[in-house]
Amino acid sequence: MTKKNRESKRKKVLVVEDSPIIQNLTRKVFEFQEYEVYSTKDGRKVVGLLEKDDYEIVLLDINMPKGDGMTCIGEIRGMSDKKKAKIPVIAVTGNAEGYTSEEFIEAGFDAYVQKPVNYDGLLQLVRNYT
Repeated sequence: MTKKNRESKRKKVLVVEDSPIIQNLTRKVFEFQEYEVYSTKDGRKVVGLLEKDDYEIVLLDINMPKGDGMTCIGEIRGMSDKKKAKIPVIAVTGNAEGYTSEEFIEAGFDAYVQKPVNYDGLLQLVRNYT
């Protein structure tokens, strides 16, 4: 199999995270596991990115200065493309701001992960959804 064929079979992950350190670490962990990783620090760009390309899953930080995760999940679930509106989305945050895991699920997230992230657990969770 050529490198191009391997890359085209990689599952695409969209990481929405304002911390460049966490964004970089997540990229390295997932790329090591043969995922293709795209990222943005601006939650307001998520729907546009989903409209332009196909991803298997979104890892979405809750607390960002530009487009918080709770607003983003509502926009994702409200997309006119129903297939893209149902993409698995995992909430990732260090400060849940009083939210319970049930509230994340009710808001439209498929799962919730607390920071600091256990990457082995996150990888398994992503595998379960992809």
